[in-house]
Amino acid sequence: MAKQIWKPGNMLYPLPAVMVSTADKSGKSNIITVAWTGTVCTNPAMLYISVRPERYSYDLLKDSGEFVVNLTTEKLKKATDWCGVRSGRDVDKWEEMHLTAGKASKLDYAPIIEECPVNIECKVTEIKELGSHHMFLAKVEAVQVGEEYLDEKGRLQLGKAGLLAYSHGEYLTLGDSLGTFGWSVRKVPAPGKDSVSKNNKKNAGKKPVSKKNKKSTGKKTASGKRKK
Repeated sequence: MAKQIWKPGNMLYPLPAVMVSTADKSGKSNIITVAWTGTVCTNPAMLYISVRPERYSYDLLKDSGEFVVNLTTEKLKKATDWCGVRSGRDVDKWEEMHLTAGKASKLDYAPIIEECPVNIECKVTEIKELGSHHMFLAKVEAVQVGEEYLDEKGRLQLGKAGLLAYSHGEYLTLGDSLGTFGWSVRKVPAPGKDSVSKNNKKNAGKKPVSKKNKKSTGKKTASGKRKK
């Protein structure tokens, strides 16, 4: 494969396109669309979002230290894009996009977006001023999940939600499932093993025929001698 050398840039795609809801301590809330987000730790559960200091939501985030990462779907594609190109200084994004601010279970100020399938409630632990963006490291305090995406055993089936991804300026949906975690190292029957196993089961209990008996088998002639 022929390669070109480009200048340093962010080409780590695809990424989740999420709507982040936040509010200051006075109750003023807003929604900001973010793609610079991801998991940073499993235990304790932590994630991050990176936001430009000039964004309207930046001061709200710093004031309360709370935000909610709301996963987006194909049905929410317009709201996802619109909330990323309009400023909360000029418009009420909740009203314009007909989104519902719901109560977070563990936060005091930041609301959830009711229309999103998953709401990840976070409290900021550290702000790292990196450059064009400041990274808000946060601890996950709670996760709210839409019951419609749970199967009969209570397992989350996010593949049915039609989640959005962001890749180099484009919004995309996820494709078909190619496997589950760990499938590449699971033991599978060797070629032909299944048929051998079936034959063994079929012949189970039968008395094996010796080579001697096999040679002596044959049709008898009228004189009683065996015909070879």
